[in-house]
Amino acid sequence: MNNLKPHIISEGKLQYQLGELDGNQIIYDFDKMLIYLNAKGKLLFGSKFKIYEEDRAVLFKLCNYFIKDETNCKKLGVDIHKGILLTGPVGCGKTSLMKLLRYMVPHQKPFKIIPSRNISFGFNHIGYKTINDYGDNHYYCFDDLGVEPMGRHYGKDCNVMGEILLSRYDLYSEHKVKTHATTNLNAKELGERYGCRVRSRMRQMFNLISFDSNSLDKRS
Repeated sequence: MNNLKPHIISEGKLQYQLGELDGNQIIYDFDKMLIYLNAKGKLLFGSKFKIYEEDRAVLFKLCNYFIKDETNCKKLGVDIHKGILLTGPVGCGKTSLMKLLRYMVPHQKPFKIIPSRNISFGFNHIGYKTINDYGDNHYYCFDDLGVEPMGRHYGKDCNVMGEILLSRYDLYSEHKVKTHATTNLNAKELGERYGCRVRSRMRQMFNLISFDSNSLDKRS
């Protein structure tokens, strides 16, 4: 990204203009953002990647969130100060989009995408240090939340991601540290998995953005 032209992103020899610069403000063009995301997606995930028209409404919310368009976000019921909980059926493209959207705003604080199952497995090896490790000021996206196995360390079971979410809620409440997540589960299933207390905290720290339950499986 050219710091003098933050609305233009370079990929190799190609440049993608995402909007127009108006003083210190970028006036983004959604269709131009989709062109860039489609091109970057092919670079990251292969030539078969494409942006689907049926996902346009979800992408409109996500794009406005990531560019911090407060006016549009307010209309869409999205709080730019909260994180994103992106839900939808298996294979609808949740993880790919969260990986992809980071590249559209390289001037913003990045977030790491961590599979929830890897965190649970880490707990099995090193115990509660795993939970403490995620109680920092970094931004994370916990991928496939809710289907990770229960943690077990020295014979003691622990709902690892539930504990981490509580820690992340404290960080959000006190310091506005964002957490994102993707999940195949609905609100009821998340409540059953983590309990009412965690589910209540999740409502306060996340914007819920959902793919249609009949969304295509894009892995084939």
